[in-house]
Amino acid sequence: MKKTLAILMTLVLSIGVLIPVTATQAANGEKTEYLVQFAGPAEVGLMNAFGVKSESVLHEYQLLPVKLLELTEAQAKGLKNHPHILHVEPNAEAYALSQTVPWGISHVQAITAHNSGYTGENVKVAILDTGIDNKHEDLFSNVKGGYSVFTDSANSDPFYDGNGHGTHVAGTVAALDNNLGVIGVAYNADLYAVKVLNNSGSGSYDGIAQGIEWAVNNGMDIINMSLGGSASSAILENMVNAANNAGVLLIAAAGNSGNIFGWGDTVGYPAKYGSVMAVAAIDSNNRRANFSSHGPAVEISAPGVSVLSTTPGNNYASFNGTSMASPHVAGVAALIKGANPTLTNSQIRQIMNDTALNLGTWNYYGNGLVRAMNGINLALTY
Repeated sequence: MKKTLAILMTLVLSIGVLIPVTATQAANGEKTEYLVQFAGPAEVGLMNAFGVKSESVLHEYQLLPVKLLELTEAQAKGLKNHPHILHVEPNAEAYALSQTVPWGISHVQAITAHNSGYTGENVKVAILDTGIDNKHEDLFSNVKGGYSVFTDSANSDPFYDGNGHGTHVAGTVAALDNNLGVIGVAYNADLYAVKVLNNSGSGSYDGIAQGIEWAVNNGMDIINMSLGGSASSAILENMVNAANNAGVLLIAAAGNSGNIFGWGDTVGYPAKYGSVMAVAAIDSNNRRANFSSHGPAVEISAPGVSVLSTTPGNNYASFNGTSMASPHVAGVAALIKGANPTLTNSQIRQIMNDTALNLGTWNYYGNGLVRAMNGINLALTY
């Protein structure tokens, strides 16, 4: 009996010793790929010293004394602490850089237009706003010039956007197709930063009028105005009329003064003027955004909810507003102009209205959702 108990105790003790050792070995035995740079030619001896077998050498470089090795965590730590090893680094994963296609860009058929070779090349779009960050990774080569109506040092630079609104609008029109960030509706269009709103996002009708005049005098094809006020101005109206008569297509945000019932006329100025296209905002389900202004002046609709675009400092953010809808229409106009450069501003406007997708109530949606490819196909028949 004593002999039997002694044997059982030996087995128990043996198992008690073996289990933790086996578990430890399993943990240390898991191998990971490491890039190891040796300081000199004694690399074979070093690998042998740390139990690195030849089958664990996955690749050997010629230009540098570097090997790709499969190592346990313990081996990696040991090699890293050795004076003849320069570097021991996990073989980190790399990914192709990619850009996001904001939902609105596809929604207005811009990607279809791009795939057909239409990108808005050589079309000049003036962004009357808070300025554009012309150093942004997704905008820098498309920003061709600018002007500020302000003379104070904080706001005199059209390429300093202390607010972010103008840079966001610009990205929707023409963010680059460069495997970074986002892509714009007309990614080859020429952008011009016309700073008529200060870094706090406010300005005056005088500033807007000055910006419009600059755009006309500098040969712009399209003006985007993601801005507005509640008061009418005969002089501002005369200015937009003059720009329209000079051949510039004017596009503006209808405003964010809508109510959930959709009652009344809440469209602001300058969108309300007859020579300006007033743009309402819709969501991804083609429903009016509850903030979107409504009224008989609404002419067309575009994405304006959760719109992802560029912001200063190589950043990106999603904004809501008819301010975000308007540049979708400006971008589509640039695609159509690029497809047929002989078109007048009036013809481009008519084409966008004629090819819009009817969404229902006129006071909410105007002619409906702007559609790039449908517009281009019609433009090519002119």
